[in-house]
Amino acid sequence: MISRIGLGLVRPTSRSIVNTSRLASRCGAMRGISTVKASHEQEQEVLVAQRKNRPTSPHLTIYEPQLTMIMSSLHRISGVFMAAGFYALTCGYAATSILNIPFDAATLVGAFAGLPVAVKIAAKSAMAYPFVFHAFNGVRHLIWDFGKELTIKGVYRTGYAVSALTVIIGTYLTFF
Repeated sequence: MISRIGLGLVRPTSRSIVNTSRLASRCGAMRGISTVKASHEQEQEVLVAQRKNRPTSPHLTIYEPQLTMIMSSLHRISGVFMAAGFYALTCGYAATSILNIPFDAATLVGAFAGLPVAVKIAAKSAMAYPFVFHAFNGVRHLIWDFGKELTIKGVYRTGYAVSALTVIIGTYLTFF
């Protein structure tokens, strides 16, 4: 039986009170809870031990390399490579002007002209291929921004076009 008290509050009467501990033990819900006070160092040791037992994520090892994956990685790498080169050249110009060291475009051209042909070709290709690839892949992304070539077929078509143009134009800039 349930009796009402005051403002709609309900409380059980003596007849409806159930021994909750006996009911919980029958259902298997009661178990002993123990807490241990641990220091911060002990907690860290436990966390480190647990992390050692976790499986590592397979990440790139489970995926078959695809054109889109490779081109995305190369786009980022070429962008970082060119930004680092530009930053180094800019800092070099700034440092030499502050230190009154004669360093200008004519000095660079003279130094480059004195290099062996193989080193010139290697230097030009190290600059030409990333630049051409990054530029054409950027145009590819602009095409995607306009909502064009977003199908799998279109993505691969533009990927192969960027690769072909990179080889053709990069080779042209390297040797001519």
